[in-house]
Parts: sequence; structure tokens; C-alpha cells
Amino acid sequence: MQANLGRFWLVAVYLFLYAPLAFLVIFSFNSTRQDGIFTGFSLRWYSALWADSRLVDGFLLSLKVALVTASLSAVLGAMAAFVLVRYERFRGRPLFIGLVNAPLIMPEVIIGLSLLLLMVAVQRAVGWPDRGIGTIVIGHTLLGMAYAAVVIQSRLREVDRSIEEAAMDLGCRPLQVFFLVTLPSIAPAMVAAWLLTFTLSFDDVVISEFLSGPGVTTLPQVIFSYARRGINPSIYAAATLLIAVVSLGIIAYSVYEARRHRQRQRDLRAASLH
Repeated sequence: MQANLGRFWLVAVYLFLYAPLAFLVIFSFNSTRQDGIFTGFSLRWYSALWADSRLVDGFLLSLKVALVTASLSAVLGAMAAFVLVRYERFRGRPLFIGLVNAPLIMPEVIIGLSLLLLMVAVQRAVGWPDRGIGTIVIGHTLLGMAYAAVVIQSRLREVDRSIEEAAMDLGCRPLQVFFLVTLPSIAPAMVAAWLLTFTLSFDDVVISEFLSGPGVTTLPQVIFSYARRGINPSIYAAATLLIAVVSLGIIAYSVYEARRHRQRQRDLRAASLH
């Protein structure tokens, strides 16, 4: 009985989460603008999507911002995680932990508003930065590095320190140990952090609304502005393409990790035989 109840709740939760996505994909192929009534299969809204310069430009801008943000977040998050895991005693550690974790619990509205006030004050003082791509990247990186630090910390705590100590006993300097031993060990976590922060940056709308300038509009902002004016099936087409891209990325990474795990198991078995 309990097992059946658990399965029921599991199915109900998955339906609640993914049924709206399924309806969105279905109605992106609808032949008319009617919402809730599927009148026939058509690709007209995908054609309209490619003809909409605002959506295309917003997609390219979001892609650029997400690529830069994910790379910066992975690097800065790895640095913060390394400090927190390997240097457990230093002055100001509680403050540093609070600063790293604050974006995780702070509402994005507060983050966006505070960054906007900061950018305006700095611009008045030194004339830089103008609100645009640079300020959006700064805001997204502030949020992304906090998530990246959490992901990388969990992997870094599992790294066998004895391997690093053996490398130093063999003559490696600390910097060489990091690049030759530690970094390859946490590389999967950095890839996972990169994918996570890429997704967070690509679909962020709150921080982007505060930090974007004239003529700089990301794809989520364009979709949000369209949605406020009424149903536009081109939005369904754009969202369907995003779902497809994200799904393909997840599948590709899962396949890569599965093959990597199998190769590691084969290497371990071969080593044990010798």
C-alpha cells in the first residue's frame, strides 16, 4: 500500500512539473493562435520565430552572456571552493563564507536592485560602467559563482589528499600539484557547475531587467515582454527550442559521464589484475 502511494505521488509530482512543458511543445506546432485548442499541425510559428529579429537578437545576446558568465562562475567558484576546503583557518573565514553563500538565499530582486544602485553610483563617480552586456555579466556571475562554489566544494572534499601529498613528495610544487592532480579530479564538478550556471544565466530575467540598458535585451526579457501583451505562439516555439537544446546538453553530458565511469572501472579492474 505504501509503495503504491509513493508511486502515485511520484507520478503526480512529475506530471505537475512536466505536463505544462509537454503542452507548450504541442501548442508550438498549432496552426492557429488559439490558446488551449489544437487546430492542426503547422510550423508557421517556427518560421515566425526566425523572422522575429527581437527574439533572434535576444537569443544571441543571452548565449554570449551565458557563455561568459558560466566560464567566470566556474573559475571563481573553484577558487572560492578551494579556499574554503583547503584553508579552514584564516582570519575572516566566517565573513567569507557568508559572502559566498549570500546570493543563494538572497532574493534576486534584492540582488538586482542593489547592483543597480551600485552601478549607478560607480558610473557617476568614474563614468563606468554603462548598463549593458557588461553589467548583466557581472550580476549573473555574482549569482552563478555561489552555485558553482557549492557544487565544486562537494567534490573537492572527496579528493584524496594523500595523492596530492605523494605528488609533492615526488618534487611537484603546490601550483603543479593543483594543475596536475587537483584540477583533473574536480574537472567533472567544474563541468557540472559550468552547465548549471550557464542555465541560470541564460534564463534569468530579474537581474537582467535591473542591469540591462537601452537596446540590450536578453531572450527571457523579450519573452516576458511578449507574454505581458498576450499569447504569442512564437514564444512557444522559442521555448521548445530551448527545451530541446538543454535536453540534448543533459543527454550528451550524461552519456559522457557514463562512458567515463565505465572506462574508469575498466582501468581499475586492469590495474587490480596486475
